[in-house]
Amino acid sequence: MSSDTVRDVGQRRAPQVIAVVGATATGKSAVSVALARALIARGTPAEIINGDAMQFYRGMDIGTAKISMAERDGVVHHELDWLDVTEDASVARFQGRARADIDAIHARGGRAIIVGGSGLYLRALLDVFDFPVTDPALRAELEARAESEGAGVLHRELAALDPEGARGIDPRNARRVVRALEVVTLTGEPFGTTLPRHEYAIPAVQVGLELGYDVLDPRIEARVSTMWEGGLVGEVERLVGEGLRSGTTARRAVGYAETLRHLDGELDAAATKELIAQHTRRLARRQRRWFNPDPRVAWVPAPRDAADVVRAASQALAIVDRTGTGAHPTDVG
Repeated sequence: MSSDTVRDVGQRRAPQVIAVVGATATGKSAVSVALARALIARGTPAEIINGDAMQFYRGMDIGTAKISMAERDGVVHHELDWLDVTEDASVARFQGRARADIDAIHARGGRAIIVGGSGLYLRALLDVFDFPVTDPALRAELEARAESEGAGVLHRELAALDPEGARGIDPRNARRVVRALEVVTLTGEPFGTTLPRHEYAIPAVQVGLELGYDVLDPRIEARVSTMWEGGLVGEVERLVGEGLRSGTTARRAVGYAETLRHLDGELDAAATKELIAQHTRRLARRQRRWFNPDPRVAWVPAPRDAADVVRAASQALAIVDRTGTGAHPTDVG
């Protein structure tokens, strides 16, 4: 194994982290479990670290398609269910927790597998990333303005200060708009200069699951119907009792924001499901645009159905094996 594919953990030489990335509904959770089981069958302990920010939240299960205990198939999972819905998800806090998970897994002689579609969280975990300055008072002021005036107003202000940075942020993503405007205001520098570079702090091999929108979009529609019939409304009602409406991050999650509007009488069931599907399709495209430019991601066809998961995991494992020899991941045919 080449020297750039390992890092020191204490006195141990640790293997590359495996990252399974891509858009929502491409089968990342199932593939990561199958990949872990394949490694375990070889005699290599493998554990999975969740990198989906909305799955950090306790009780947000149906709307995030959180993997169930049965679906985990005995594979240890980390970074699920550690936040209350009233708490904000933090890239910095996740980075610290997940890097500690990786070190602990490697110290046990295992292999760490990261899985998720939250691009900034995964990049902050794996890549060189020094967190930019923050000002709680300014952040609170901007969040209050986003709530009262709408994120679009702040996005236009960001575009005037940092046109390139604004182009990379969805005007509806209030959290990212606020953070970008905070950084630009405090530093006077473009927001993009504070993002992680394509330079590993933790050596990794990244496998992306690719699925055409002709297949992905109907799959999203079906997933939304399954979530609705599986009790999404009841889940959101219960979480409201736990403080969901006061949670800056959780209440804006796709599936939850729309269902809150349904509970408030703004949308009927059909309109709510259609809006969730529409926003999920939009999310999937943003996720693909995030991962696409990264030359380190090797893409494999996502599983077309449950019977195809083992094939996708086998292709992912071939990339992992090839990259461990020093080859570039895209050399895998």
